[in-house]
Formats: sequence, structure tokens, C-alpha cells
Amino acid sequence: MRYMLACLFLLAPTFASAQTIAPRDGWVVIATTKSYDQLVEDVLAATTANKMGVVTQAGPTGAAAARGITIPGNRVIGVFNNDFAVKILGLSTAAMIEAPIRFYVTEGDGGQATLAWKEPSHVFAPYMDEGGDALSDLAAQLDDRFTAIADMAVK
Repeated sequence: MRYMLACLFLLAPTFASAQTIAPRDGWVVIATTKSYDQLVEDVLAATTANKMGVVTQAGPTGAAAARGITIPGNRVIGVFNNDFAVKILGLSTAAMIEAPIRFYVTEGDGGQATLAWKEPSHVFAPYMDEGGDALSDLAAQLDDRFTAIADMAVK
């Protein structure tokens, strides 16, 4: 009996199931009918089309597979551009810790992907006393830009 339980515990980490991202304060979450791979590709293309840059990409899916663990598609895509960076840095050095702002693409149990992100105005909210109305305006512009990227990517 102990042997069987030990085997179950050893096998348990080889598969992690998908979880739905629940709506939460300051986040936008969009379920799509697209596949994970297609949505990642479309987010990358929409980012460039909206004059933003892909600064970082990270996800545990490939590394987990190399370890024999199967998990659903999971990618974080950091998006920003130098124009926003220079302007924000001029308003709040501390606020730049938040750049790049990230899109999060996840794969659900049925293979359909979800796109989520924290709204830039939410991300930069802790720095508004320091950055003032100018930072608020830039964050609102970033909100619009991220919404445009998402709208294009999920179509």
C-alpha cells in the first residue's frame, strides 16, 4: 500500500491542469476561441502594429516539458516602448520598476486561450503622487494602447 501511494505522489506532478484566470481589480481578462499558439502569435503581431515593442517573453511550458511535466500553454509577454519609458522616467524613477507591462496568455482545458493583463493605470497607480497628472495621462494612453493590442489580437 505504501508503495502505491509513493508512486501516486511521484506521478502527481507530471501534469498540472489549467485554471481559469478570474476577474480581479485592475485586470482585464478576455476568453477567446483561439488556440494558445495562435493567440501568442497574434499578441506579438498586434504589439508591433500598435507601435509597441515586445521587451520580454517567458513561460514555464517548454521548461516543464523538458522535465517531463505537462502543463497548459502559459506565456507572459512584456510590452513597452522607449518613448513611454523616457517620459515616465522623467516623472517617477520608481515607476519604471513596473516596465514592461505584461500580457498573460494562458491555455484552458479545451485548448482555447485567454488573454489577460493588468491595466497600466492600475500598475502605475502607486506612483501617481510622485508623477502627478502627467503620469496619469501617460498611464491612460497606455491603457488605450493595451486595449488596442488586445482588440486586434483577439479578433
